[in-house]
Amino acid sequence: MKRILTIFAFGVALQATSAPASETPHFAAETKSSGIDVQYRGEEMTYMTGGGLAAFDCSGDGKPELFFTGGAGTSRLYKNLSRKGSALKFDIELSSGLELERNVGAYPLDVDSDGHVDLLLLRIGENILYRGQGDCTFRRANEDWNFDGGNAWSSAFSATWEAGQTWPTMVVGNFLDRGTITMGYGDCDDNHLYRPNKKGDGFAPLEALTPGHCALSMLFSDWNRDGVADLRVSNDMEFYRFGEEQLFQFSENGPKLYPREEGWQEVKIWGMGIAAHDVTGDGYPEYYLTNITDNRFEVLADGASKPHYQDKAKAFNIVAGQPFAGGDTRASTGWHAEFGDVNNDGRADLLVVKGKVEAGNFAADADPNNLLIARADGTFKEGAEEAGVLSFKTGRGGSLVDLNDDGKLDLVVSNRNHTAEIWRNVSAGIGNWLKLGLGSKAVGSWVEVKTGEHVQRREVTIGGGHAGGQWGALHFGLGEAKQAQVRTQSPGREWGPWITVQANQMMSIEHGDAKVISWR
Repeated sequence: MKRILTIFAFGVALQATSAPASETPHFAAETKSSGIDVQYRGEEMTYMTGGGLAAFDCSGDGKPELFFTGGAGTSRLYKNLSRKGSALKFDIELSSGLELERNVGAYPLDVDSDGHVDLLLLRIGENILYRGQGDCTFRRANEDWNFDGGNAWSSAFSATWEAGQTWPTMVVGNFLDRGTITMGYGDCDDNHLYRPNKKGDGFAPLEALTPGHCALSMLFSDWNRDGVADLRVSNDMEFYRFGEEQLFQFSENGPKLYPREEGWQEVKIWGMGIAAHDVTGDGYPEYYLTNITDNRFEVLADGASKPHYQDKAKAFNIVAGQPFAGGDTRASTGWHAEFGDVNNDGRADLLVVKGKVEAGNFAADADPNNLLIARADGTFKEGAEEAGVLSFKTGRGGSLVDLNDDGKLDLVVSNRNHTAEIWRNVSAGIGNWLKLGLGSKAVGSWVEVKTGEHVQRREVTIGGGHAGGQWGALHFGLGEAKQAQVRTQSPGREWGPWITVQANQMMSIEHGDAKVISWR
């Protein structure tokens, strides 16, 4: 596949855009008034990682609910009661079936493609796959779907649909083998691979995905746009002996690691989270990897023929290796990362959630989250303090998501041993927007939204971040454009036709169909 023509400005490759100059968004802190009162608890070593949150609509009203993992405390599902464009309001759903302890991560997906969102809970001990029943209640499905939850310290997850399959291929990343831990260290555990059974009604027996190097994030992504998603794994070098970052090639013959001779380079980091987005506009996803000290921004160096990446974080001004406020000059600790257009200017911004691992190590104590705002020249600027989201709590998980249906992305952060925080996007005079729902079978697809000569591209994925994810409509900022053209591409197929749509609405587009249904 040929790369899309790019231009160069300030030494950074980026796609030409007609979007207006970036504006710093403004947020209002609404944690107390929203009804959110939950924290990721636990002093034990097993709760130093995890603490993710999940955003998904289980009530059918188009507004996402929020599920917070509780660690040693009880996990909570909060039903979204917010009115359109108004203050954020939530209420605890006490009969969801998800109220249990020892949860460290949560990822929503539609496992059986019945139109109801399901939920995979990562735990210390047995992982549980819950089937959604359509009314924000869930029931355990491990036995019905032959899902072996194991008994590990689980810490990462990703899923995709392989060619010809109606059920997903899923991978659970595991951290330390708890039986080997001595004085805070131990052996990295194997990861777990789940593939569909031959009947197409559940999963085949669990397989070990080796070698395991203490995974903290993983993501199925079509890095070279060949129509097949491979698995990128981010690992914590604090605990492995001979490990590194990994890329598994998936095929009918099973997964295998990309070797050096095929372009894969050795990278060793304290890998915590993964965020993917086509930032450069070249048609391929780039990968932001969180770390202790400098974060990495992986950009293909040799085209799409080989998985040879270069770190371009400095060129894009998104290293974020030390705190930008608070006076602590020691290394930052990055966890969750996520791209999202918080000012609707047509350029994806970047959230990086920060928080020290444990008291007393070499990293910064005062370590605020980053909200990096994309600029017209392709670089980013720090905007958290000006936007009103400065926080020095010990962050872990996060989400950029429209919670009150006003077309603006709000911000949620889960904290370790501190109450989670929520901010409403109250920005005035920012750009137009579009939200696209693609249905439960769209995982692995690509979406393009074009305004003038400016094209945005998104890959539909499950996984990445740190210990949590989203399920729902894709959000696009449109800048000053009042309409856009949209098209989709299923894995391994040609692009569908361009469809013209109006701005400032949520729409449902059937995969591969030229028809668009206006939701609201």
